[in-house]
Amino acid sequence: MTHTYNVTGMTCNGCKASVEKALQSLDHVTDVSVDLENAEVEISMSKHISINTLQDALSSKYTINKKSKENNVFDSVSKEKESLIRQLFPLFLIFGYIIAASYLLNRNRFDVSNFMLDFMGIFYIVFSFFKFLDLKGFPESFKMYDPLAKALPAYGWIYPFIELALGIMFLMRIEISVALIITIIILGITTVGVTKSLLDKKAIQCACLGTALKLPMTKATFIENSIMIIMAIVMLIEIYG
Repeated sequence: MTHTYNVTGMTCNGCKASVEKALQSLDHVTDVSVDLENAEVEISMSKHISINTLQDALSSKYTINKKSKENNVFDSVSKEKESLIRQLFPLFLIFGYIIAASYLLNRNRFDVSNFMLDFMGIFYIVFSFFKFLDLKGFPESFKMYDPLAKALPAYGWIYPFIELALGIMFLMRIEISVALIITIIILGITTVGVTKSLLDKKAIQCACLGTALKLPMTKATFIENSIMIIMAIVMLIEIYG
């Protein structure tokens, strides 16, 4: 018999291999096939194995659930929304802190342009920090949806350094025009990949905050990138308009 399960927490090929190895070690399991992009695992077994046994075999980093059409639709949707809000809470909290910090830096003589530059600078510094926490795992997760990182793996390795450099440029007001153009280019490329993933309804993890925080790829990721791109365009118009 073969059953399909949803597994959350997988971010890279290393996670995929870990899940496969753990499940294959169980008695009565004859074959295991993990679909990383869709966060699914197909398990062939000679005898039924309970979901609790499967979960116990996995690291606490991963959560396995039976994929079934028999689940109550309304309960499922409600739980998904609740889980999504819980998962995205760190992202909303970080955005709140960035907005507050940007405002405080400009509270005496508030200027929209300086506020946006400080926002973008702090944004890049904070987001690069989380990527540096797992510099080895980030490229694997990033290339799951970024077209350039997928085509050119080295790009995934240098991306956190690009963000850090852009953050310093915005905060120190160094070559602002160059930083704005680079922002539009790199976030534009990423947004194309994010949009494609959302349209394909792929259940993958967003690498915007590295792999330290398990954030799902959602519309929030698209909005986050769009805000930065819009700010960059507005600033360029103001500079050259």
